[in-house]
Amino acid sequence: MLLPVTLTSAAAAAILNFWLALRVGQLRVRLKVLHGDDGGPLMQRMRAHANFIEYTPIVLILIAAIEMTGKGAPWLAWVAAAYMLARIAHAFGMDSATGSKWRALGIVVTMLVMLGLAVAGTLIVLGVI
Repeated sequence: MLLPVTLTSAAAAAILNFWLALRVGQLRVRLKVLHGDDGGPLMQRMRAHANFIEYTPIVLILIAAIEMTGKGAPWLAWVAAAYMLARIAHAFGMDSATGSKWRALGIVVTMLVMLGLAVAGTLIVLGVI
C-alpha cells in the first residue's frame, strides 16, 4: 500500500530534522561548545530541535493511520504541510531571546494540527467520517 501523504510528510520531517540538527551543530562550532549548551542561543536551538522530535512522531503516526483508512484526501496533505511550515516558523521563532510571533504561530498551529488529527482519527473510528 502506497501512502503518498505519509511518505511525503516523513521525508519532509527528515529534511527538517536534518536542518534543525545542522543549525545546532553550526552554532556549537561557532560558540565552541562541545557538550551541553551555553544557556543562550545554543540552548534555544537545541530546544527547537528537541521540540520537533517530541511532536513529530505522533503527528506522523496520525497522518499514516488516517491515510490508511482512505479518508484523508485531499485535506490530509494540506494539514501535513501546515504542520511542517509551523515547525519551521517555530524554529525561527526560537532564535529570538524574547517572545516571537513565529514561535507562537508554530506552537498554535502544531497544537491545532495534532488535536485536529486526533479528533479526525477518532471520528473515523466511530464511523462519523
